[in-house]
Amino acid sequence: MVYLDEFGHIGPFVSKNDPKFKESPVFGLAGYIIPLEEVRSFGTWFYQQKCRLLKFEIDRAEQHPAVWEKRGASLYTVTNVTKYQQLRATTNRILNKIQKVGGKTFYVGVRKTHTPETASSNALYHAILREAIKRLNDFCEYDAPDNSRFLMALDEHDQHDQLLTTASMQMYGGETPMRHLIEPPFQIQSHRYQTMQAADWLAGLVGRLGAIWAEPDQYPENEVFRTYFEARVNAASVRSGVRTK
Repeated sequence: MVYLDEFGHIGPFVSKNDPKFKESPVFGLAGYIIPLEEVRSFGTWFYQQKCRLLKFEIDRAEQHPAVWEKRGASLYTVTNVTKYQQLRATTNRILNKIQKVGGKTFYVGVRKTHTPETASSNALYHAILREAIKRLNDFCEYDAPDNSRFLMALDEHDQHDQLLTTASMQMYGGETPMRHLIEPPFQIQSHRYQTMQAADWLAGLVGRLGAIWAEPDQYPENEVFRTYFEARVNAASVRSGVRTK
């Protein structure tokens, strides 16, 4: 089972200080691969970690923690990572847990180079999705045990129909169909799935790393993410990367 969420920002990027196009220099999908039989237990384990780490916020929200979520982009800020040792420890526990149950982290993305006039958010998302499916198919073909196959869950997206069409065409069509993908991706509401919330946290972290990989001069403050997490993320990852050239 593969859970993926977006990292960075889908829109064009000019510079960190541009009045309009300043959100992130990268875009991609990130999350993790986990054996199907481990999904329930991992979701429960992540739920417990979330409740322990963010108890104060959950209590203040007056909402059941099963449907309360903290977005990864809000969690992984320079201030939070620098200040809260518990966040750093929980992150490493998540990475260790994924590997311990036979999983891997996974991410694929690009540094955005199109101008605002030529950028197409839909084309970018579709290209990243196709690349993710290809890499996951290759993982099943060459890296995983024989006869491995995968299902993919994505966070909800407003281009639902078009994304399913792209995935279906890649799954069944062309000279190299993606034979290890069992079904086109499912889209689910992240606040109802602990497993997707875990993917969102990883996507938030990869987004911070991707920004300094792509634009180190503009994001020197993100060096803290490299210091604490870069080696661990890469050690847990398979067939992953952010194209920065």
